[in-house]
Amino acid sequence: MQAGDWNFPTAIRFGAGRIAELPAVLGPLGMRRPLLVTDEGLAALPIVTDALALLRDAGVDARLYSDVQGNPTGANVVAGAALLRDEQRDGVIAMGGGSALDAGKAIAMLAGQDGRLWDYADGEDAWTRIDAAAILPVVAVPTTAGTGSEVGRAAVILDEQAQSKKIIWHPGMLPRVVISDPALTVGLPPDVTAWTGIDAMVHAIEAYCSPAFHPMAEGIAVEAIRLVARWLPVAVADGANIEARGNMLAAASMGATAFQKGLGSVHSVSHVVGALYNTHHGLTNAIVLPFGLTQNLPACGDKLAHLARVLQLPEVSAGGFIDYIFRLRQELQIPPALAQLGVDAARAREIGQLAFADPSTPGNAMPVDAADLERLFRAAQSGDVAELRS
Repeated sequence: MQAGDWNFPTAIRFGAGRIAELPAVLGPLGMRRPLLVTDEGLAALPIVTDALALLRDAGVDARLYSDVQGNPTGANVVAGAALLRDEQRDGVIAMGGGSALDAGKAIAMLAGQDGRLWDYADGEDAWTRIDAAAILPVVAVPTTAGTGSEVGRAAVILDEQAQSKKIIWHPGMLPRVVISDPALTVGLPPDVTAWTGIDAMVHAIEAYCSPAFHPMAEGIAVEAIRLVARWLPVAVADGANIEARGNMLAAASMGATAFQKGLGSVHSVSHVVGALYNTHHGLTNAIVLPFGLTQNLPACGDKLAHLARVLQLPEVSAGGFIDYIFRLRQELQIPPALAQLGVDAARAREIGQLAFADPSTPGNAMPVDAADLERLFRAAQSGDVAELRS
């Protein structure tokens, strides 16, 4: 697969083997003593240990911080920021999936601020309380193809006390450099490849269906959807296929770039379910997706029909596209219902209310209220589309 240097929406060094360039990108950013942030499961694997050895051999004094959970918590971020400050580290290398990337960006932001983490979360003006000059530089190294957090200006962090996911956002949180090396994703298991890959597709579909006017984001979203449809089944079946891995990494970054336009009810419900039941975000999105599309059909039918045309589906219609999503989930062995993740319906009404308050809701394809989102959750929990009509 051809390598390349891209400069949208930030500097991206794309191609197999480009992790070797990690030490070289730090100097221009003034990073000589970085904090390498990753998650608990990745810390002892060769992906991270080899990167640390690469930095050490180049004379870079890197420190590992891996106390990051699958759904990163405020405590994870606060502890990382404290470590960074105490050791006077001068930047962050965020390496891993969306959890590590989000945590790394939040740590780089929080370390130089005077306030508490949640002072900068949610709310239209929360970002204005952040001292932009105090945000430390971040180099992002994604090891999964899903969230696209490497090209995002936000971090989704779990507030354990409130049992909700909160979004911390600032333009200065955008990583300065991304090393997008598909070779780093080769060892990803088939199930995680599927879950994260569907996440990239959900980002692109919800962005495309959002009613906001952003033609550039729409174009990127459509191509991301095409890439995922073409290459995700290949990557799941043959994890060593570099072309498939590379196209999925590109699609993930494209999906995250596109959702500047907005997200929607699938993310609203998934954020709440993830916070309450600690489910994998991409897997949760994959289960909720076809039900969200069905509920939003009156507002996005023409767009879904266009996607069916782009993918050259046998039935070129909105229904044909939704049927394709159901078939894709089955092909990738995605469970048909949230119930199979241990999610019950006992808190359905509460979930509807919390999802309505989620920052993704205003971007939905059509206006929804808490009752609509409760019905969406019930349908995804049971796997029964009839719940959308109850």
